[in-house]
Amino acid sequence: MADRRGSWPAALPPPPGYLPPRNAPQPSPQFAAMPPRPTYREPHPVTAAPFLTGLAATTAWFVLFGSLGSSLASYAWWTIGAALAAWAVALLLAVLGDRGVAVGVAVASGLALSIALLFVTLRWVATYDWPLW
Repeated sequence: MADRRGSWPAALPPPPGYLPPRNAPQPSPQFAAMPPRPTYREPHPVTAAPFLTGLAATTAWFVLFGSLGSSLASYAWWTIGAALAAWAVALLLAVLGDRGVAVGVAVASGLALSIALLFVTLRWVATYDWPLW
């Protein structure tokens, strides 16, 4: 391997915002030679209010669709259809809208679908007959 002759090219300057502003307090002398650590922030944080809004709206959605069923099978099918629609809305909200509401919709729809399929499973175990056919 050959040694490099001559000087190395200078490093590129850091990107904008990497260095602290001029009026920032100076670090202690022990860490003065180290560059400051960058600060990363979430551009669209998920907060409690949109999450609870999505949770409440989806709960009302599943109560309305669940009340359309007159038997366990119809209740389960209405819940499955409502869950598919809710997941499509959650996907659309996650891409184009508020991610907090999307998380609330996804959590509520997963919980509602789990409850409906728990009842289906309990009936199946008790009667050895699959109730959705």
